[in-house]
Amino acid sequence: MAFTPALARQQIDTDRVRVTEYRFPPGSETGHHVHAFDYVVVPIVGGTLTMIDDDGNAKEATLTLGVSYNRPAGVSHNVINKSDREVAFIEVELKP
Repeated sequence: MAFTPALARQQIDTDRVRVTEYRFPPGSETGHHVHAFDYVVVPIVGGTLTMIDDDGNAKEATLTLGVSYNRPAGVSHNVINKSDREVAFIEVELKP
């Protein structure tokens, strides 16, 4: 299955923080990427996304509206929406 790019809209980028809105229409993906900074994810449209790690292992992540989570710098993955509905979140990257 071919995936289209997820939609990313940068909202803020300062020397201390970067805030980006990500929207995942059905069948979209981020492409493989490595997080350079610690980050917080704030779901704005709940749903399930699939994370593919560097070894090709898939893990489903359910995003619940209003339930944030954080991850450290160095996370390396591709994020894919294999569902039939849009999923969206705000990502807040914490710069050193």
